[in-house]
Amino acid sequence: MRRDLLVTDSQVEELKREMAAYAEVEHFTMGHIYVEQPDSWLAAFEALAQSINRYDVTAVVLPSLLHFVGIGMPTDRRGWFEETTGARVLVLNP
Repeated sequence: MRRDLLVTDSQVEELKREMAAYAEVEHFTMGHIYVEQPDSWLAAFEALAQSINRYDVTAVVLPSLLHFVGIGMPTDRRGWFEETTGARVLVLNP
């Protein structure tokens, strides 16, 4: 998730809880929640990509597709990400 899209730390924590609950309902094991900080742009995204490869991740949960905006990907960010990583993108709040 991109931290700059959220106003408060409590929003970040609430989204983390919602994402964990969503993963549980969908019968996924929650690994790690990556939070992209404005001062370390793309570090979390790169760590996510490495984890997908390292741990054979099959799905990634995003709070919304807005969290893909601005990271320099093609127009069809979801399709590009799924094709490139092999992991499905699930959206908490479509």
